[in-house]
Amino acid sequence: MNFENTKSKRYAQYAWFLLAYTIVVILIGVFVRATGAGAGCGSSWPTCNGDIIPRPEQVETVIEFTHRITSALMGVLIIVMVAWSWRVYGPKHGATRMALWTLFFTIVEGAIGAGLVKFELVADNVSTERAYVLAAHLVNTLILLWVQTLATWYASGGRPIRWRNQTPQSTYLLIAFLALMAVGAAGAITALGDTLFPVGSFAEGAAAKFDPESHFTVRARIWHPTMAILASAYLIVLFYYVPLFRDHDPSRFWRHMTGWLVAIQITAGCLNVLLAVPVWMQLVHLFLADAMWIALTFVTTYMLQEPETV
Repeated sequence: MNFENTKSKRYAQYAWFLLAYTIVVILIGVFVRATGAGAGCGSSWPTCNGDIIPRPEQVETVIEFTHRITSALMGVLIIVMVAWSWRVYGPKHGATRMALWTLFFTIVEGAIGAGLVKFELVADNVSTERAYVLAAHLVNTLILLWVQTLATWYASGGRPIRWRNQTPQSTYLLIAFLALMAVGAAGAITALGDTLFPVGSFAEGAAAKFDPESHFTVRARIWHPTMAILASAYLIVLFYYVPLFRDHDPSRFWRHMTGWLVAIQITAGCLNVLLAVPVWMQLVHLFLADAMWIALTFVTTYMLQEPETV
């Protein structure tokens, strides 16, 4: 992307900054879940233990309150993005439309987070409902990242994206997105099991995975890596062996970036399991997943953008 061709270089830089900040907020949210700090503010929302500014009597409260503050700031920054885009480009431009969608899915994200707290689907809650809500939470997060990445694309001077009449490109890419979304949802359930039922070693984790008495989130651990391998194989074949994608020069950088991220992510996933899923490795694993999702989104923008007019 050429920033010199954008209507507002400052706005484009702001959009990129906000995309990076969103990833930071997502990682903090994962840290909350992985450390079991989701109940750090009790079941009160938006207050924390009934207070606007709580007394940090325990570390879980500090972690949860930090997540709430950074999430609230993210909401404010996205409202600024919408207003700024509306002023620079007008209401019908792609940058403004995607900024509005970003705001919408941010509100949904906050509503799901509030629901987790209000219905006490946090901390040691082992219900099926919690697993499904966390999976939905992850799917919404990916959609949020998708529209925000598109907002960044348009802010950086990208041409409009056209999904229709792009068969088979759009079909292949849609399958890729749905596959990664399914992998992410399964990963959210697996991560919940790792948090609720931690293991001390790889052998212990493998044994629990096939124990019929184990919680369903533990027995479901096999699905996430299986789905991840299948989705990764699909992306590699699509980007490196299908001529339609392999020979598309404008998307070369992001296709190779996606390929490298796939390889690194598979390695990180294996290491995550071998190390018995430490918190820091969970953060690395999710960061790589978000980076892969964003890279795939940019592949899509270059593959499906409208032809340049002379």
